[in-house]
Amino acid sequence: MRILLRIQKCGLLISFNKERGKQMSPNNIPISKLAYSIREAVTATSLSKTTLYAKIAAKELRAVRVGGRTVIPTEELVKLLGGEA
Repeated sequence: MRILLRIQKCGLLISFNKERGKQMSPNNIPISKLAYSIREAVTATSLSKTTLYAKIAAKELRAVRVGGRTVIPTEELVKLLGGEA
C-alpha cells in the first residue's frame, strides 16, 4: 500500500511504502515542482536557511544557480529528507 505524505505547503511529495516502511526511490515520487528556492526549501523541510547553506557548502545537498538565484532540485530535498544525503 502506498501513502503520499505532503510536507508543509510547498507541494513537496514523498511516497512511502507502508508495508516495508521504506521510502520509494526518488524516480517514483510525484513531483509538483522541479526546484525550490532557498526560502521555499526552508518552509518545505522545516530546516533552517543556515542548515541548508551548510549542507550545500559541504556538498551534501546540490544547488543550482539560475541567473542570480540559487535553487535546490526537488529530488535533492527528497534524498536529504530520506536520509540518503
